[in-house]
Amino acid sequence: MTETQKSPFRGLRLVLFRLLRRKTVTLDGLTVSCDPSLVPRSVATALIKGSYEAPERQLVAAAVRPGDRVIEIGTGVGLVSLLCNRFAGPGNVLSFEANAALEPVIRANFALNGMTPRLRLKAVTADGAPITFFRNENIVSSSVFDRGLAAERVTVESDPIDGVLEEEGATVLVIDVEGAEVGLLAAPGIDRLREIIVETHPHIVGEAETEAMIAALEARGFGVTGRIHKNVRLTRKV
Repeated sequence: MTETQKSPFRGLRLVLFRLLRRKTVTLDGLTVSCDPSLVPRSVATALIKGSYEAPERQLVAAAVRPGDRVIEIGTGVGLVSLLCNRFAGPGNVLSFEANAALEPVIRANFALNGMTPRLRLKAVTADGAPITFFRNENIVSSSVFDRGLAAERVTVESDPIDGVLEEEGATVLVIDVEGAEVGLLAAPGIDRLREIIVETHPHIVGEAETEAMIAALEARGFGVTGRIHKNVRLTRKV
């Protein structure tokens, strides 16, 4: 079954999970929490159905190699980070999450799989300055952009992207930052990477800005090697 096809059993699976009050689910061989005390209902539903970050997971599986040095910006509940750790190897993934409220579920999910995350509860920016972050109960709506939603406005420290990429000797960047990707992927340090996996957000920054970002990366020597819905894989041409 392809990523675009929906299993007819997803709805039944959701009903059974809730009837049985299951608190974990297995995706891609990894166990993660769908406990409502840790995970927002919308995210728990996507996890149970298997649709949570499905395109990103597929692109990560195709791109990340043993020994890669991976920077992940926007960790969410930690599932993609766990996948990166599996493929690249323990200690080779550094994850950033600006929403500190997600730390308990990230650490719980790593513990469920016998791993410990390299996790920084910070944003990543061009200059390393503190940012204003709009933290929403629905984690997929949290953003550096004020989207007019019911969100808590908080100040978050950040690390500069060029410094992070250089210090880690990064080869792969996985980025899901609700629109901030446009500015981050213009950084000079991006040129050191072999792979970029980015979830784009044209509904936030605009279709023209998104396509201009991809065109700029192509002009810098990357080629689009995968595209699933809003998720794009770019690989440096050799």
